[in-house]
Amino acid sequence: MYSDNEIAAIERAMVAIRRRQSRRALARLQGAPGPEFEVLDVIESASAPATVSTVAEALSVDQPRASRLVAAAVAAGLVERRADQADGRRALLVLTGAGRTALEQAHRGRQAAFAEAMTGWSDAERAEFARLLTRFVEGLPG
Repeated sequence: MYSDNEIAAIERAMVAIRRRQSRRALARLQGAPGPEFEVLDVIESASAPATVSTVAEALSVDQPRASRLVAAAVAAGLVERRADQADGRRALLVLTGAGRTALEQAHRGRQAAFAEAMTGWSDAERAEFARLLTRFVEGLPG
């Protein structure tokens, strides 16, 4: 256990954030789709074409759970599977127009929630918070 009061305060704040502002809670707040919505974030942020394995790794879930999430996103019309031309056994996951629209709506909604939480902050405070939070997240393991 750390004796640093600031570290303990950061831990409490991070737990509170996780409880109040999960992706799903923010997505529901803006009327976004259910748990399959996380698939859209993974596809958007993937550095290479996304697959079910990409989703499983990014969300830290097993392959069957990732497959169910992807199937739900496909059924909702947010994602489509395309055959990988380099490997016929693999399906690549691609956002549909509706998926891109849902992501844009989610970005707007999340950013609005964050802006509201920072009401009264100066531009310099927001910039410093963004810089430090980004640095903090980059330093987190895995």
